[in-house]
Amino acid sequence: MSTRNLALERVVRAASPAAEKTVVHTGGEGLDMARVPITVAGDEVILYTARPAGGTNLPVVIVLTEAFGMHPYIEDVTRRFAHEGYLAVTPDLMARQGDAAAFVDDVDRLVSELLQHIPDEQVMADIDAAVKWAVANGGDSTRVGVNGFSWGGRWAWLHAAHARLNAAVSWYGVLDDASSGLYPGRELFPRHPIDLAAELKTPVLGRYAEKDAVIPVAGVTGMRSALEARPADAPEVEFTVYPGAVHGFHADYRDDYSPVAAPDGWQRALGRLRRHGV
Repeated sequence: MSTRNLALERVVRAASPAAEKTVVHTGGEGLDMARVPITVAGDEVILYTARPAGGTNLPVVIVLTEAFGMHPYIEDVTRRFAHEGYLAVTPDLMARQGDAAAFVDDVDRLVSELLQHIPDEQVMADIDAAVKWAVANGGDSTRVGVNGFSWGGRWAWLHAAHARLNAAVSWYGVLDDASSGLYPGRELFPRHPIDLAAELKTPVLGRYAEKDAVIPVAGVTGMRSALEARPADAPEVEFTVYPGAVHGFHADYRDDYSPVAAPDGWQRALGRLRRHGV
């Protein structure tokens, strides 16, 4: 186990199938749920979708997964958004490169054999396709947001610079090269959020942890400094750093969950989406 991944090792162990029994279960009562295949650049991408039963013209939230793919916790979060009135859509952004569940007990292989082979450009196109599907299937094109956790939190930042939506929420997403061992080259990952600070098109809410062993708080400080150089009319960016919390504090299926930071972060995320029209 390499030193750079020690923090993630603890997360992966907690995310093993044995830990799935601790996932908070949000039922599907009153919801329409489906797994929908779409085609992006000739490849099949599966969407997990949930919405209020019979709902149309709904606000849309695209849910971006943490490093472990579309597993029960992420599907549960998708249903939580649906219970809040959203058409919630989770695209399987890793399927072309492999199945995250196959590496759940070996974080080095998860990173080196799967995550490091998923190009940012591919992910941005898949998110665009998920938005397009949502708008064509009961979603309101004028009310669209993105919410990403951990690995998907970085993608939320990147998409905020890639396209203009109403709002984006990033939960403990990588901001810079401080976690460079996770992104060893720039061919597939040309720029991090800090490199795109001046290009943000979408307002962003960042949820971060004081005791994060993967993303140092100094990264948040650096990102704030980079954002200061933007013009006065640039999209709003807000950070909250939760005292004592660690990476993955929203993940209620593992010990890293914070009963203080997680519900507060969730309510702030919903508030941010609604404040910006989603």
